[in-house]
Amino acid sequence: MTGSPTNGPGRTPSTQAPASANSSGQASFAALREQLHEAATSFADGPGALEGILLGMVDDVDRAVREPLEIFPVCHHSPASALAMARRLREKQPKVVYLELCEDMAPLLDELRNCRLPVAVQAFASDVDGFPAEWAPLSVVAPITEASAEYQAIAYALDTPGVELVLVDRSSDHVFQWDSRYGERTPQEQSPPADGVPEPEAALHGEAVGVEIGDLRPRFAELEEHLLRHGKVRHWSEWWHQYVEVPLGDSDHDAYRQVMFLVGSLFRRLAPGDGDRVRVDEDRERYMWTRIREHLAAGGAAPEDCLYVCGAFHAASRVEEFGVAGSGPFTISPRSATTWQHGLIPSSHAAIEAQFGLAPGSVSIAATQWAKNLKRTRVQPYRLAGQDGGKKPRATKKAAPAVAAPPPEAAEDRLSGFLRRPPVLDTLDEAELLGWSVDIVRAARRSGYLASTADAIAVFETSILLAGMRDRAQPTPYDFQDAAITCIEKDAVPGRRDVRRLVEIMMGGDRIGRVGYDALPPLARDVHDRLAPLELKLQQRGVQRALLDMNSRPELGACSDVLWMLRRLMPHGAARPIMGERKLGERSIQESWDLALGTHQRALIELGYEGVSIEQVLEQRLRRDAYGPRATTAGVLAAVEDATLYLGGRRLADELGARALEVLAAERTVDGAPDVLRRVRGLLAYYRTAEPVLPPWVESFVKAGYAHYCTLLPTAFTDEDATVGQVAAMLGFLFSMESLALSLGCDRAQLELAVAQSRPTDPERTALLWAAQVQLGALSRAELRERCGELLANPMVVPAYPRYLSGFVHALVPVPGLADVVVEAVSNAFGRLPDPVLLPWLPSLITTLRAGAADLAPLLIREAGRVFPARLAALDAWVPPWREAPEEGAPGGDRMRAAGGGGRGAALLFAHPGTLDAVAELLGCDGAWAAADEGPADPAGAVLTARHPDTAIAWESLLTGS
Repeated sequence: MTGSPTNGPGRTPSTQAPASANSSGQASFAALREQLHEAATSFADGPGALEGILLGMVDDVDRAVREPLEIFPVCHHSPASALAMARRLREKQPKVVYLELCEDMAPLLDELRNCRLPVAVQAFASDVDGFPAEWAPLSVVAPITEASAEYQAIAYALDTPGVELVLVDRSSDHVFQWDSRYGERTPQEQSPPADGVPEPEAALHGEAVGVEIGDLRPRFAELEEHLLRHGKVRHWSEWWHQYVEVPLGDSDHDAYRQVMFLVGSLFRRLAPGDGDRVRVDEDRERYMWTRIREHLAAGGAAPEDCLYVCGAFHAASRVEEFGVAGSGPFTISPRSATTWQHGLIPSSHAAIEAQFGLAPGSVSIAATQWAKNLKRTRVQPYRLAGQDGGKKPRATKKAAPAVAAPPPEAAEDRLSGFLRRPPVLDTLDEAELLGWSVDIVRAARRSGYLASTADAIAVFETSILLAGMRDRAQPTPYDFQDAAITCIEKDAVPGRRDVRRLVEIMMGGDRIGRVGYDALPPLARDVHDRLAPLELKLQQRGVQRALLDMNSRPELGACSDVLWMLRRLMPHGAARPIMGERKLGERSIQESWDLALGTHQRALIELGYEGVSIEQVLEQRLRRDAYGPRATTAGVLAAVEDATLYLGGRRLADELGARALEVLAAERTVDGAPDVLRRVRGLLAYYRTAEPVLPPWVESFVKAGYAHYCTLLPTAFTDEDATVGQVAAMLGFLFSMESLALSLGCDRAQLELAVAQSRPTDPERTALLWAAQVQLGALSRAELRERCGELLANPMVVPAYPRYLSGFVHALVPVPGLADVVVEAVSNAFGRLPDPVLLPWLPSLITTLRAGAADLAPLLIREAGRVFPARLAALDAWVPPWREAPEEGAPGGDRMRAAGGGGRGAALLFAHPGTLDAVAELLGCDGAWAAADEGPADPAGAVLTARHPDTAIAWESLLTGS
């Protein structure tokens, strides 16, 4: 086993190449060794400090070049790597291609022909077994673009008869196994963007862990800073494009391999002392070489007929298992019990840049460079037959005979000449730069910039000037971008896009991939099939408007059901209703939707990992919410409501309702009381109108809730953690469900005892308790009004009066009939208190009511509109009802005043006796009306029983049995 990748200056690695190879490497790379020896002398003021590292890099290159199994080092999404791969595949025609990609993703690669790149191969697990629960869901993605060597290898292997593609990297399960052991990047962590604000498309991969195929970037911060500073560039993507990408575009195969081996060895030997990450990298290399040797032993293929595609960082490996003749036992641990789902999700250039920390626009520039390389070199790339956007597939030809690999002795030093070769200015690049300058000015005009032909000339000249200042032979797209910003974006951005974004769009923009219908999981295909009557192109990105008229087209009702379930399951914006709603007991006959299923294709695909239909997924999620460790009564009742709304039937709703009863019995707080009250009221109203009888679980829930909240009520009145709204919701549940609970066998004395035991200390809860006592009959309205008057008369209590009012307002939840008392209390405060007292606590009153009772304000406004005069002219002569003097014989605080007739009751009948006179005349009765003052002092009582005693005597005989 090897130790750290760097063994210190002047020391050789613990695992060396064979002596023969080393001696031959001395002869093959003598010029390069001398060149690096001189560089070490000038850089470190002496050869001793860096000679071991630099000469070790030559040994790494020599060892990799002489491996019988040809190693093809690549960089992630590198056009130069893709071009060299396409050229080498046509020359060598290998029979087996080993690819650095998670081995469990192999069955999905053939589905790439049904997609439009870029897309990402994804492994997804929602239910974890063997990993920490907080990691769920687990997701691993491997993005693939056309300008990548990996895609060239995949397309060649899948469309060429007799060629086998073998994925040799660790499985998705091992990605997280090794994460747990060595502290590798967790699923929640993301690589930050290099600069700028990421686009919305940057979130297409979600929180997935990226498989960094061919990732090649210095892990030594000081080294990267040194390269950027001396290269006069801003970020790593620009340095790679200028000093590696462009020069390698014209190199031959041997030079390309040796340069990539050298770069990988450099970054490997200068990696910082992060032992955990180094161990993971070395284990990956052991894993891959172990799988390669197993496949060679099982299949019998010759190493000379195979090609191993891996990242340049892993190509310069020094582990004992390196090579087909490598030694050293490496045991691959078994996978966990986690069930993994695999599929393809759409990707984009911005998503790749955001996930792997690349500069914004770098992948788009790489795509432009790929097209440019193909046009210049006339290399024919590989493309999967039937690929979206490609040409018609041609007849498949037989595989050409493989070209024998050069013997190990034929390896020549191509690095020395490549490193000494100066860059050559191509006139085609100058013409291209002129076209870019004209195009960016045209794009700037469309975006509102005042750009002209002079600006195009300025951009052209400034690009050349910046390239010269940065010691470059020709301007790069990054130089052009800086020049365009300098010359066009002078002081403000008139439109939605700045010049930087315009340049990125002009270079190709953020290409967004799409997964074809045939490559979608069964659930996604089922959704598209069920929404087919809408006659929309649902796979296209963007928002589309769907109009559903179920009255004229009843078949659209099924589409409506699907859309409402998608709204429940998918992110906001995927399916957004514009017109129409779905509530308990209500169905719209016309609906309008904004659909963006193409934009949220990843979310729809990930739904397919959870089930084969959206009904199954919805039921699973409702059960998971109801039976989860953090389930609350309100949450379970919400699941019951959703099951009733979207799935129909009583089976799941009754099961979840029984679960709500269990959760309620286990709760010891009242945090969810407002939601419980709201949802129980809605479900009761629905079942009373839609069902002949209440479900058994509803009756049990009302009985248990009545006893539960009666038990918690005294504690909630004094608990500082419980809010006034929560206590009011408890009382609302008890009072609104009281009649049903009593009919089911509950005892009202339990509620009376709970209210009697409550001893609140703060003003809000005191007012709430008074309202409860009024509802129970323990306190009359007159006594409540007197207490409110005493509060206003006490100067010590006046500052706290707004809090009493807040309590009264919350009391409208359990006792809505107190709205007139609350209006009276507020009016008395404004009428009785002087301005020096009223004005200081008026802001407190407004903020208290707005913060704690905003939803109850309409009830108060309605009551005030009923009590107060409707016209301003009548306000001066208006007398509030609570200030009217009661007439003699009428109860003092009763709102029903006695009218003419004193104690005789029906005032309208005595004021307008004509109706009764007509009835008496029809019945043949004659008599005179008694005057108001002739009536007896006391009410005569039941007069008819005295005049006609026979009925009373008969009832007496029945009751006494005599």
